[in-house]
Formats: sequence, C-alpha cells, structure tokens
Amino acid sequence: MNQTTEEDRLTAPDVEADLAPQAQETKNLFTNKQLKKLIFPLVIEQFLAVAMGMTDTLMVASIGEAAVSGVSIVDTINILLIGLFGAMAAGGSVVAAQYIGRKDEKNVAKAAGQLFLAVGGLSIVLMAIALIFNEPLLRLIYGKISQDVMDNAKIYFLLSALSYPFLAFYNSAAALFRSVGNSGISMRVSLIANVFNIVGNIIFIFGFHMGVAGSGLSTLISRILCAVIILVLLHRHAGLTVDFTLKIDKGMLRRILYIGVPNGVENSIFQLGKLLLSSLISSFGTVAIAANAVASTICGLETIPATAIGIAMITVVGQCVGARELDQAKKYMGKLLKTAYIWLIVLNLSIIPFLNGITGLFQLSPETSALAVKLMLYHSICCMMIHPLAFCLTNGLRAAGDVRFTMVVSICSMWICRIVLAYFLSLHLGLGLMGIWIAMTIDWLVRAIFFSTRVLRGKWRRFALRSLS
Repeated sequence: MNQTTEEDRLTAPDVEADLAPQAQETKNLFTNKQLKKLIFPLVIEQFLAVAMGMTDTLMVASIGEAAVSGVSIVDTINILLIGLFGAMAAGGSVVAAQYIGRKDEKNVAKAAGQLFLAVGGLSIVLMAIALIFNEPLLRLIYGKISQDVMDNAKIYFLLSALSYPFLAFYNSAAALFRSVGNSGISMRVSLIANVFNIVGNIIFIFGFHMGVAGSGLSTLISRILCAVIILVLLHRHAGLTVDFTLKIDKGMLRRILYIGVPNGVENSIFQLGKLLLSSLISSFGTVAIAANAVASTICGLETIPATAIGIAMITVVGQCVGARELDQAKKYMGKLLKTAYIWLIVLNLSIIPFLNGITGLFQLSPETSALAVKLMLYHSICCMMIHPLAFCLTNGLRAAGDVRFTMVVSICSMWICRIVLAYFLSLHLGLGLMGIWIAMTIDWLVRAIFFSTRVLRGKWRRFALRSLS
C-alpha cells in the first residue's frame, strides 16, 4: 500500500513542480575543466588496469598457451566474484555522491563507513569460498579442459583469491574519492601498483622461473600495496571523512543495498553468462581459448574511454540528483555520451591498422593469431557504433536511482541475446567462437535501444526524486 501511494505521489505535475526551482538555476554544477579533471585520470587508470592484464598475458604467454589459457579461465571467475563487491562499491559511491550534492557531510561519512563494512565482509566470504572450493569449482565449470591448463588455473586461482579483500578496499576507497570528483588519487595509486606488478612479473616469472605462480604472486602483492596506500590517503584526506565502525546502520546500509544489490545481481548474472560462454569456448580447444584471451585483452583497450566516462557519470549524475538538478543530470548524460563516442572512434580507428602487429607480441600460432585479429576487427567496428549507448547510459540511470530497470533489461538481454543466441550461432550455425562474439554485440544493441529510450522519455526522473525522499 505504501509503495502505491509513493508511486501515485510522483506524478508528472509533481515532477514538474520539483523541477521548477532548477528552471531558474542557470549555474552549471560541473564546468568543462572539472569534467576533464574527473575524466582524464579515469582514462589513465582504466588504461593502467588493461595494461596490467596485457602485461600478465604477455609474460605468461612466454611460458606457453596452456599457461595463458589457465590464467584466462580463472580471470573469468575472478571477474564474477570481484564484480559483487565492485557493485557494492558503486552503490556506496552513488549514495555518497547524492549526499555530496546535498552538502550533507555527516551522511557522506556515514555512507562511506557502511560501505567499507559491507564490502569488507563480502570480500572475505568470497575469498573463503574460492580458497575452499578451488579445484572443485574449476572442475565444475571447466571439466573438459586439458590437465596442463587445469594445473595452471589452480595455482593462479589460489593466489588471486587471497587478493580479494585488498582489491575490495581499494575499489571502495577509489569510488569514494571519485564521488567527490577526485579521480586523480586512485590514478596515481594505480600507477604505483602497476609499475610494481610489472617489476614483480619480471622478477618472479623470468628471474625465479615461477611461471603462472609468479604472475599470481606479483598481482597479489601489488593489490596489497594498492589497498594500503589508498586507505592511508583516505584517512589523511581533508575533504572526505569516513565514519569507520563495526555497527550496522540499517537505514544507510539499506540505501547502499538499494543501488548495490540490483547492480550486483545484474553484474553477477552478466559474468555468470560470460562464465557459461567461457565453458563453451573451452570446448572449441586451446586455439579458441588463447585467441579469445588475447582478443579480449586487446579489446579492453578499445573501450577504455567509454568505461572511464561511465564511471564519471556516476559522480556527475549522482551529484546533480542530490542537488535536485535533474535537467542538468540529463544534459550531462548527453554531453558525456557524445564525448565517449568521439574518443572511441578516434581510438579504434588508430588501433585497427596495427592489429596484426599487436597479436605478434603474444607469440601465438598462425591459426590462433588469425582468429584473434578477426575477432578484434569485428569488435572495433561494433564498439564505435554501439558500446557507449549500452554501457555509459546505464551508469547515469543507476546514479539517478533507476536501478531495477537497468537490472531487468541487462539480465533479459544477457540471457536471450548473449547466451541463447551464442549457442545457436556457434553450434547450430557452425560459426564457432565468432558466433559468440556476434551474439555479444547483439546484446549491446538491445541494451542501447532500451537505455537510450529510457533517458529520452524521462521515466528515470521519478526514481531520482524517490531516492531523495
């Protein structure tokens, strides 16, 4: 009954009434200089994250295709588990950004403290699950893979699981810094960690000849360093206080979970779908696994600007909603989306001529290299046309509190387009690995249509107002 009453209260005239004051407000909440200051470090940080993955893949590839395949399949599981507390961090950053927009410092500190409490507990549980069910979990998902791939995967899974709590705290602290518009700190910490990871790879893989274990150990140590540095900086930062406590604040935690749970469910289903497809890819053999691993790594470079702008959209739209400036929220969604398209077009057109040379760095067989190039070329074309609409706008909607819509659309599109269609194209039509990538981009297209329509029609506004009540 209360839910119906709340819905009825947020009718179109009420929305217009709530927006009336901002019609008189002409001052922009974010200047172009502020947007650049927010986005540029995010681009650098995303590049460093992809570079870290590429460095690991390149160095592990020198050991052999079984090693790079083992790391690849574990990373698919890692992304699923890490995405859970990543979603929680996003929920906390949205709530913090909205309170910042209201200039409510007390609740900003309280939201930050509850975020660390929730994410810390969840990451420890996930670490325990990964450590206890290491081999059984790998066998359940990848039972058909060769023994040498499995041996490498077990080692890398063990070491990467130990890093979950440290990565969780880093992500949470970084999200809080971004919520106040300071993305430079997380960029600098990421730079330090990546340099350390590269040096660690050189020492452990080539110096001590530890193979996949060397890569995993280097990643673990760099994530510990990352977490320690950013937590120290967070403690010393004058513009952002955290109410660290072991006591649960049900009201604040509920606000974080309202954003984080749908986001987490969406991300988990998305990654679970990728996990199922990864299992399907493994049935195509080592060539397909290695080609998919290399192509996925390079394609991560092609989406860096859109990913960074999507993260920035949480801060920008969240603060606009907190300040009740919904017209500005929509304006910035459009402005950031346009920027993402420009960057993606320039970047992808610059990468395409060098695809053959890039794959040559990974010491692949001719068959594997040719397949990887084909996948990357197709991805580049679709990336320039569809990707920002599918993955930037969704963060804008989440920051406005319209989380259930994005969750439902994403889950339905994932299972219908990316999963069912992938099996049909790859197995029944005989397209193999290429069929899986085609299904992926059809999933992008469906998301793009629904999310852009949602923004244009303005239905997200009522959820934005509800989040402020």
